[in-house]
Amino acid sequence: MRSTDPTAEAAFRRDVTNSVREPAAPSGPQRLPSGEGRAAAARASGARVTVLVRHNALLMLREPGPLLSRMILPLVFITLLRPLYLAAQGQEAGTEQAVVGTLVTFSLLALSISGGAILTERLGRTWDRLRATPLRPAELLLGKAIPVFAALLAQQLLIVGFGTAVCGLRVPHPLLLLGVLLSWSCTLLGLGALIGVLVRSTGELSASFDIGGMLLSSVGGALVPLDVLPGWVSRLAPASPGYWAVRGLHAALDGDARTAATAGALLLAAALVCGTLASLRLRGRGGRPVAL
Repeated sequence: MRSTDPTAEAAFRRDVTNSVREPAAPSGPQRLPSGEGRAAAARASGARVTVLVRHNALLMLREPGPLLSRMILPLVFITLLRPLYLAAQGQEAGTEQAVVGTLVTFSLLALSISGGAILTERLGRTWDRLRATPLRPAELLLGKAIPVFAALLAQQLLIVGFGTAVCGLRVPHPLLLLGVLLSWSCTLLGLGALIGVLVRSTGELSASFDIGGMLLSSVGGALVPLDVLPGWVSRLAPASPGYWAVRGLHAALDGDARTAATAGALLLAAALVCGTLASLRLRGRGGRPVAL
């Protein structure tokens, strides 16, 4: 976990939360028309989310170590292990397997970024301050999700770009590939948010993304193709989101739009389920965030 100055952190977060407080309702019987009231509520919600997005992006940039490690290590991994894949599968298939396997594996390990964004609030004793603002659970998750989503997508695009420029990876259908990457990033966000609201310590978080990330990627066929693994692994593989990420990425690189769309839809469904569970875990009476 990243360390921060508690005094500066508390002051910064106090300013942020004060800036998103809703003004008191006017006295008297005056009420906005329903359409105008919904528009005002939407603008207020958008303002709160925007402040949170800026705040969390700033925190991420102030402590870039975890993000940089997730950006650099995959490139080293591809460079060192690609010759093994080339010897086993040939030039084109080996390069594709090296890039896809590395992308899925290290993006799962990057769950620490999304889960840590929530856990930091809890361990830093600033969660109650956020609960005191008009923020709803969905707004709180969205404000934290957008910067993390950008970081996850940047990581994946960097890996694909490195594979294309340095390793000779062919990307004949970039839009199809981008669609799968977006779906996979949403799944990672949902998983990370769910882990972040469930674990109680940095040790639990580390165990979750270390063990869970390697397990989901290995069972999904990211590091080793499923056809050379035991049969029981192939039977379990469809239960892993990593399996559908690997399958969708291979399909996108091969131009198989139907398989890529199916994989993307299942990844989005997994993201929706995880995100909903995380939001329900945060929801208390009257829709307010609960104490964690």
